[in-house]
Amino acid sequence: MVSGKVIRKAAIIAAFVAGPAWADGALTDADFAPVNMDAARLGQLLFYDPILSGNRNISCATCHHPKHATSDGLSLGIGEGGIGLGPDRIIDPTNPPEQRIPRHSPALFNLGAREFTVMFHDGRIEADPTRDSGLRTPMGAEMEAGFDSLLSAQTMFPVLSADEMAGHYSENDVSKAVRTGRITGDGGAWDILSDRVAAIPRYRQMFAVAYPDRADIHFTDISNAIAEFIAFEWRSDSSLYDAYLRSETKLPDRAQQGLEVFDAKCASCHAGPFQTDHGFHAVGQPQFGPGKAARFERHARDDGRMRVTGKLRDAYAFRTPSLRNVMATAPYGHTGAYPDIISFLKAHQGARPAISAYDRSLATLPAMDAQDWRVLDDPDQIAGIAASAVTLPELDAKEIERLVAFLQTLTDQTALDGRLGIPASVPSGLPIDR
Repeated sequence: MVSGKVIRKAAIIAAFVAGPAWADGALTDADFAPVNMDAARLGQLLFYDPILSGNRNISCATCHHPKHATSDGLSLGIGEGGIGLGPDRIIDPTNPPEQRIPRHSPALFNLGAREFTVMFHDGRIEADPTRDSGLRTPMGAEMEAGFDSLLSAQTMFPVLSADEMAGHYSENDVSKAVRTGRITGDGGAWDILSDRVAAIPRYRQMFAVAYPDRADIHFTDISNAIAEFIAFEWRSDSSLYDAYLRSETKLPDRAQQGLEVFDAKCASCHAGPFQTDHGFHAVGQPQFGPGKAARFERHARDDGRMRVTGKLRDAYAFRTPSLRNVMATAPYGHTGAYPDIISFLKAHQGARPAISAYDRSLATLPAMDAQDWRVLDDPDQIAGIAASAVTLPELDAKEIERLVAFLQTLTDQTALDGRLGIPASVPSGLPIDR
């Protein structure tokens, strides 16, 4: 008998080594992993259900909402300690957050595509066929077992973050478990969450249908279902550009001119059908907010990829984002520093990044008592970020205009609307972010 662990590793590795079907033109079903629709329908409810947060007040959708193109419309979000949705989210005066989320909430389009073998701004989750689990994460091997896909594995982080979903230290059973390092096993954070879900009859019934070979509900089963939903709900391959690739239509003249600009000046990094090389590049983006530091550290830097690899050459490098639905996913950059595509493109070019001249009023940040500008107030920090940046092509006003016309053809209304949509209710009975 072949174990489930071997099957899961094989599936992850298959995605890692699969060749791109787009070599011949348009995307096809072969570019995407197949979806278990029973699991996707289950995952839809779990995605919108606040039951997976420590205080039962935040869901995955709070920071990845279709109303905001699967993000939240903020530069840096507020998880625990916030009230409201998107740019209207404010600080809860009775239980304020300890800090903002350090990085801009990324969009979720096409994360079920086979070529997406790196997740998060810094790539801290990657497919790795040399490991027993088929993936590499900052967690131990015992925490990597049971995930059906790389997309599933990424859900392990938000529920364990005090700032995102777990809650402030010692204010609920999940946050207490996280604080004491109890993640798996009896009394661990993941078991607490899976026990909550398993206690609801409708969820038990749906899990039995979606995963009939699994006797109990584990956190990895919850993650797997959410991943199936994301892969189905936000697959994006029906834009005008996709119709052009399938030779079903021509692009408007201005967009065609923009595609020529894109191919000449952008496609070396924004490569392939999803407009990303899945690589990491330092481009001198403004850094503000709390940065990526351990609780015992006092700096506000975000070293990007270097935090994963430990290599100086990766300092301030972040993953090239896919450009699908890019016109709807503002603000832009790993800190969401630019509220519109024009301001981003004007700053995102040339040999000297615009970090030293950044207009701080461009950031969309809920008001709170935070030292947001520590890095930008430090000339040495600015110089370090600027020195690490690669030289980017220059774009004149006409090229930017044409480029924007092309980027508009990447908009896929089917994906923006979602396929299953926001459920009318969730089995826990908790309120849904709308």
